[in-house]
Amino acid sequence: MELILKKDVENLGFADDVVTVKNGYGRNFLIPHGMAVLATPSARKVLQETLKQRAFKEKKVIDSAKSEAEKLNNLVEFKISAKTGEGDKLFGSVTNADLSDALEKEGVSIEKKYIAIAGGSVKRTGQYEATIRFHREVISTFTFDVVAEAK
Repeated sequence: MELILKKDVENLGFADDVVTVKNGYGRNFLIPHGMAVLATPSARKVLQETLKQRAFKEKKVIDSAKSEAEKLNNLVEFKISAKTGEGDKLFGSVTNADLSDALEKEGVSIEKKYIAIAGGSVKRTGQYEATIRFHREVISTFTFDVVAEAK
């Protein structure tokens, strides 16, 4: 079954992509939740016209996303302090929400859902990498340190 996505769907595609899915997934989940519509010939024509009109606007959005990514790349040493126990174990963990809050303080605004830390969450001090998606075409890899909080 071919569908046109109305919203970004994790591990499937971005908004306005034409995707092929199994009938049950499309009919029972994507269409009822308003995430997709059937890819009929008339819907495809409307999609093409919409994409043409959006191309110019999209360039501005990509440029702003690239400038945000450049701000992120200019942060040379980025450290997040967390409470630690014995050795280098953390009390709790550092998640994408914590990283989003810390980046907000540095002037880089990014929603937590667009941040993916390798391994999900950090439970020890050390150096880690996160993948940050500013736009579907602008993805940046970011390295940060988790350090023990001064007692």
